[in-house]
Order: sequence, then C-alpha cells, then structure tokens
Amino acid sequence: MAAGWHTYISYEPPIYGVAIGRERYTYELMKEAGMFAINFLPFEKAEEIQKAGILTGAKTDKLATLSFEEGVETGAPILKESYVAYECKTIDINTYGDHDFFVADLVGFYRDEECFLENGLPNLTKLSIPLYLGRSKYMKLDDRVISKDCVD
Repeated sequence: MAAGWHTYISYEPPIYGVAIGRERYTYELMKEAGMFAINFLPFEKAEEIQKAGILTGAKTDKLATLSFEEGVETGAPILKESYVAYECKTIDINTYGDHDFFVADLVGFYRDEECFLENGLPNLTKLSIPLYLGRSKYMKLDDRVISKDCVD
C-alpha cells in the first residue's frame, strides 16, 4: 500500500515507523507477518503510488505489474524501481486515533547508488522525489529546488 505517514525514529539502532489505518487490508497482513518492506519510488511512478493507495489488495494484485525481488531478510517485496527500500521487522504497535503505528527494526537496506552523491544525499539531477501533498496531488523535488543551510 502507499503510506503517507512514515518516519525514521532512531539512527542507532536503525528504527522506522509507519502509520496504518486498521480498516486497511495491509493492516492485518503486516500485523500477522510481523515484517514488511518500505519502498521509495521516483516521481515518475506517482501514478503507481497513487493506485497502490486507492486500490485494495483484497481485490487487486498490486504487484502484478511491478518488478520485484524478495528481500533477503524478510522475503517482503523489494521493488526494482525503488531508489531506496527498507526491510523491517516489527518490534511494537501502538494505537493513535484511527491508525496504528508500526515500529520496526531496519534489517535490510537497498539503494540505487546511481541516484545518490558520495555524501549520501540524493543526486537530484538523476532522481526526482515525489512529495505527497494529499488529495491525490504530488509535487516533484528535483535539482531545481534550492536548499539553504541555516546552521550558524
């Protein structure tokens, strides 16, 4: 599924979290499996991201048109077109309002090296990152964005 609410929680040890609505088909799958993958697709795949967010896996095989391999650590799907992917093993689940927050150890990491600079930052001349704005709208982060370092 496409998830709009997810974040790093800890750098050492590496821990990641994602909020999933309890009514989602993915919710029970993740809860039962105790593991999952997070895949980050480029902006050019925004339509596929959107479809993954609005179609239910209960009625649609969302992976049917995507190329993937099974993750080494979890067997979860790692999409070949991802610029970054994480394999995660759930360590905690907490309820917050209408979502549960799945907290997981990062146990596998994949990165398309061509999309990153030597310092680890994205190479925005080779990668356009989709920023989800809500209501089926996406913005493209690419090399035309100006960044400012505000450290004294």
